[in-house]
Formats: sequence, structure tokens, C-alpha cells
Amino acid sequence: MTSHEQILIEPVLSEKANVLREEGKYVFKVDPAATKIQIKEAVRQLFKVHPIACTVMRVGGKPKRQRNRAGYTSSWKKAIVRLPKDEKISIFEGV
Repeated sequence: MTSHEQILIEPVLSEKANVLREEGKYVFKVDPAATKIQIKEAVRQLFKVHPIACTVMRVGGKPKRQRNRAGYTSSWKKAIVRLPKDEKISIFEGV
């Protein structure tokens, strides 16, 4: 069993994630082996909030070139966690 800090790798800070945050949805980059239940429990324990739902998706790597060499960026797993209207995650609000 992995710890809660290992399940949530980092928050996703993008324009789209900022729009979702206004709706009470927070976006995280998560461990590829983590399940929805593990992600919700990690958010509950680390931020002391009560998640309602969790949507999970895999983000495929994008093609990139470096000099004459073609390759791909790494694929990763993204989780969107929805909170009740009266709850917020304070570390996001300072960003």
C-alpha cells in the first residue's frame, strides 16, 4: 500500500484547471496505479476535506523532437476531484 503523499504527485496548474477550481473541482497528477477510491481517500487525509466524486483519465504523451531525434513525452494519469460547495483546498487559493 502506498502512502497518500505517493498517490498525489502534484497539482495541475493550468488555465483549464483554474476554471474547474471555480466550480469546486481540483486537478491532480496522480500515481498511474492509483484507483478512484485511493485518490479520494488521499485528498481527504491530506487536505482535511470531503470529496464527493473523482474522475480519472490517462493523458497520452505528445510527440516531440529534439534536434533530429523524434520521441514522445511521458504519459501520465490525471484525477479531477469534486468537493462540496462550502469546502476549498487552501493551498490552491494562494496560487
